[in-house]
Amino acid sequence: MTSAHHLPSGKAASGPYAVDVTPESADWGYSSLRVLELPPGGTHLFTAGDSEWIMLSLGGGCTVTVTDDFGREEYELHGRASVFSGVSDFVYVPRDATATLSSPAGGRFALTGARCTRRLPARYGPAESVPVELRGTGNCSRKVHNFGAAGVFECDKLIAVEVITPGGNWSSYPPHKHDEHRPGEESELEEIYYFEIADHEGTPGLGYQRVSPSGQGSGTDVLAEVHAGDVVLIPDGWHGPSMAVPGHDMYYLNVMAGPGADRAWLICDHPDHAWIRDTWPGQPVDPRLTTRSNPPSQ
Repeated sequence: MTSAHHLPSGKAASGPYAVDVTPESADWGYSSLRVLELPPGGTHLFTAGDSEWIMLSLGGGCTVTVTDDFGREEYELHGRASVFSGVSDFVYVPRDATATLSSPAGGRFALTGARCTRRLPARYGPAESVPVELRGTGNCSRKVHNFGAAGVFECDKLIAVEVITPGGNWSSYPPHKHDEHRPGEESELEEIYYFEIADHEGTPGLGYQRVSPSGQGSGTDVLAEVHAGDVVLIPDGWHGPSMAVPGHDMYYLNVMAGPGADRAWLICDHPDHAWIRDTWPGQPVDPRLTTRSNPPSQ
């Protein structure tokens, strides 16, 4: 298995960031992820460079001040207690801007990024505007926070969502891929998975992530035990399942971007496993997820 694509907690750390994945470090063209940990009273100056960014809370709140050629805007990011406590509000930071994050109480913040050419205005996204999707049924049930999904929030290249998988369930299933440009059928997108796993009575949890080659010969091949703070890089290949062990809910943050002119998430299911979708209509959604009235997505 190609361990270069599984970065255990701490392996992708750099400078002030607990995670710092860039196009250069990942050896690809577009997608980035940084995780910033601020102590109480902490401040961090961030330069967007040639990428657009969405900043959201992994725990705690902060003030985000965005400055670019068009002026200066200040946003209050209320955040949340943890990734398992609900949806976070977020702030969009355009390319060529700078942003200052300051947090009186401290916190942890994700900066999801993508290289882009179009500069859009800085904006605030309230938590109540984030569509929450219940996807799958039975032990394939999971919840998706579509804060930065295509068709939901305007970006140039960036697509970003969060997934909550209850303990014992499988998500990113059936395995799927998006590593070819096939108009109307499949998008070419690099993808980052960032994991957090819920503890149980103080005992840390774990999960598993599979990525398998989609073509002949070499390709991304990962079977990893993942823990809180781990990252899996997916430049190509069938990805899934993401497996949450019983008793420990799994969270992952997906960051995607690619070269296509259209910002779209178009996937191809693995032909050996696509049949599982046909079984979903006959099963209920996992009751641990029925906190929103959204119908399950097939």
